[in-house]
Amino acid sequence: MNKIELLIGFIIGILASILGSYIFITFFTDFEFMAGIQTMKPQGQLGKIMTLGSILDLVAFAILLKLDKEIMARGVVLAVIIIAILTFFV
Repeated sequence: MNKIELLIGFIIGILASILGSYIFITFFTDFEFMAGIQTMKPQGQLGKIMTLGSILDLVAFAILLKLDKEIMARGVVLAVIIIAILTFFV
């Protein structure tokens, strides 16, 4: 059961990061989401957008800890680590 909870936490972390990136691009730039991604990738700004999107992972982590879901919170941390590694290659 622990592996399933870890996977659920990982998925929550990835989805929270995507949602945070979507919110940032939509509200703080003049682009739509996909147009913003396509515009910022050649400029080298995509890693920064992914990093700003990970702020919602902090919220998800705090909520999961409040609900005593430590294994799911570990999955969120794993997602943040994977996203941090991916920002080096994007």
